[in-house]
Amino acid sequence: MAASATPLSLSFFTSSIFLTSSSHKPLSTLTPNNSLKTPKPLTISSELATLPVLSFTGDKVGETFLDLKAALPDTARAVVHRAIITDLQNKRRGTASTLTRAEVRGGGRKPYPQKKTGRARQGSTRTPLRPGGGVVFGPKPRDWSIKINRKEKRLAISTAVASAAENTIVVEDFSDEFEKPKTKEFIAAMKRWGLDPNEKTTFLMREVADNVRLSSRNIGTLKMLTPRTLNLFDILNADKLILTPEIVDYLNARYGLNYEGDDEDEEGAEEEDEEGGEGGSEVQGTVSEESSDAAE
Repeated sequence: MAASATPLSLSFFTSSIFLTSSSHKPLSTLTPNNSLKTPKPLTISSELATLPVLSFTGDKVGETFLDLKAALPDTARAVVHRAIITDLQNKRRGTASTLTRAEVRGGGRKPYPQKKTGRARQGSTRTPLRPGGGVVFGPKPRDWSIKINRKEKRLAISTAVASAAENTIVVEDFSDEFEKPKTKEFIAAMKRWGLDPNEKTTFLMREVADNVRLSSRNIGTLKMLTPRTLNLFDILNADKLILTPEIVDYLNARYGLNYEGDDEDEEGAEEEDEEGGEGGSEVQGTVSEESSDAAE
């Protein structure tokens, strides 16, 4: 008798939102292959999480809310997976290169006669079968970059941050607490906040002060991010996520349901381009007038 094996639950990194559903339909309820189904529209929900706010000494001083866009559980895994694959693949330089037998130097002379030697026939010493020969089907420089929609990438980041709310705390701004760079003091502060220096921790701050950056750079498991360096991999790869009140307001404004900045950003970029073009034409006119005066 064949024992029925229960399917394993797969998870994407450590985020709980990417757990697959354990409910499976029986075979009797499956629809035939010839039936056509209309695809489900991509719907977006809002994830509201309450986060504790800690002081620099580790005392709880209040609470704050994180209200972000999040994809539904049945589509969140696919959205985040597509975004993380895009980020990792776009980091590839694509400079790996090997030489074929036609590109390797030498090998123009036949090493020995075709017949009467008792050996296998060889036409070149640069054959892939010999050491120092060419490489068969080796890598060549190529472009690995792929594209993703801006809204889809933003949705993936907001979904990842919302899924990490269980392991997220908010700490008051501590930029002025470090008079000089001191790693020992930063580790002591992490322990007051309930953080283990051996666990992977990501700090997301509006601005990173020099003393804070120098105090934390020797901790190998720690990442300091700003809105400019915010990326999906460091969020998913972290065991703990530390935010500041300013960055919470930024996330709610940037990745919330009420964000409508795409059109405004595009219009602003177009206006800057137009202003730059007008300024360039004025400079060209001035240069041409000066050159004409010099010629006269």
